[in-house]
Amino acid sequence: MDISKFKRISEVIWELDTSFKQGMHVPARIYANENLLRQMEDTVVEQLTNVACLPGIQKHALCMPDGHSGYGFPIGGVAAFDPDDGGIISPGGIGFDINCGMRLMQTNLSIEEVKSKLRPLVDELFKTVPAGVGAKGFVNVSKQDFKTVVMDGVKWCVDNGYGWKEDLKSIEENGKIAWADTSKVSDRALERGKAQLGTLGSGNHYLEIQMVLSENIYDEKITKVLGIEAGKIVLMVHCGSRGFGHQIGTDYLKIFDAVMPKYGITVKDRELACAPFNSKEGQDYFGAMACAANLAFANRQVITHRIREAFSKVFQRKPEDMGLKLVYDVAHNIAKKEKYVIDGEKKELIVHRKGATRSFDGQPVIVGGSMETGSYLCIGTKKAEEETFGSTMHGSGRLMSRTQAKHLVRGEKLQKDMEAKGIYVKSVSMSGLAEEAGSAYKDISEVVETMDRAGISKKVVALKPLGNVKG
Repeated sequence: MDISKFKRISEVIWELDTSFKQGMHVPARIYANENLLRQMEDTVVEQLTNVACLPGIQKHALCMPDGHSGYGFPIGGVAAFDPDDGGIISPGGIGFDINCGMRLMQTNLSIEEVKSKLRPLVDELFKTVPAGVGAKGFVNVSKQDFKTVVMDGVKWCVDNGYGWKEDLKSIEENGKIAWADTSKVSDRALERGKAQLGTLGSGNHYLEIQMVLSENIYDEKITKVLGIEAGKIVLMVHCGSRGFGHQIGTDYLKIFDAVMPKYGITVKDRELACAPFNSKEGQDYFGAMACAANLAFANRQVITHRIREAFSKVFQRKPEDMGLKLVYDVAHNIAKKEKYVIDGEKKELIVHRKGATRSFDGQPVIVGGSMETGSYLCIGTKKAEEETFGSTMHGSGRLMSRTQAKHLVRGEKLQKDMEAKGIYVKSVSMSGLAEEAGSAYKDISEVVETMDRAGISKKVVALKPLGNVKG
């Protein structure tokens, strides 16, 4: 990317003012160091400045340092809209995999204990947690019961023996978004989602066994509070709402595309199809989106239940005895109603986060990296609430397309190379594995360091991969 067009606001903030493109209501801002900015595709600027033209947008259109081109919004995009000022809701600002998100679990197992049983453990997890395109889960529910799942989220899981009551308190929204409305969801979406509870899916989704090394702890006080110890193992899950969320996104993009003329809305890109948040169509989508978000929370919860079963089988101990507790679960593809001060006035806004994580003051922020390089746990800050609508990065961000990665990397060789480095990975597809090579991603440490320097999220601990299950 040519960075000469930007005004540099600070070491890690770059801005394009409203004169950059006709129709921009607010400036576009990218959080990145110079190297990360240069690595971004030109389409990121095109998409972000298109977002800045949407009705009712407030303050800035934002992109995080892991940003890359997406559908409508760039991935890493954040934007907030005022419903009282014609503010909209757009599926392109949330993503097709609604509530794709991250879950982190602690354990009291030592690295050496797990290393000694790594292969059987990963093999058991691979068998226990279905992965890949079209994977079906072990939980069989009727259409009516599935509607209850997507209304109640993790509460349904706990009530039906797929979790511990204490899990609820460690999940965004306690694992249940209250405004979910199944009457706004198509039969096609219900049919697609019904069999996918407890499945990882494909692409960059994974279940990973990670090591906590003392040299990678940046804040001992916070790790202690969160129950994470040096020399121990943690577990990370990255997945979302599967075909259910995808179908809801597809359904409403068609609806919004058809109704925009009725509301006098024009967009720079049809992928940004939207409706006023307060319109019937906007409210219908908000209710359907919440159903998909609840399914994603429930999906990660059933996977957690299966992880606990797999560990019990391999180590012949109860999950409670191994300390398999939830640290936190946070969404990174979602729209929420949140209050922020704009020009001295507190307003309730519709905050879109697409490939961006909520970063409220003191809240755990889980940042997923590539299976070769590892991930991070950070903590949210007050400054994020003041500057970025309480948002930060969600991962390392792609550096090359999936097609590019498959041209450059062979899955079988990558699997062997990783095993030689002490990382045992099982994947449904070798071509899918190649797409997720570490070289296909930005340097996660650079991404995390950028937002740490900006004061938007603070580094707590870097987590190194040991075993991985991929779709």
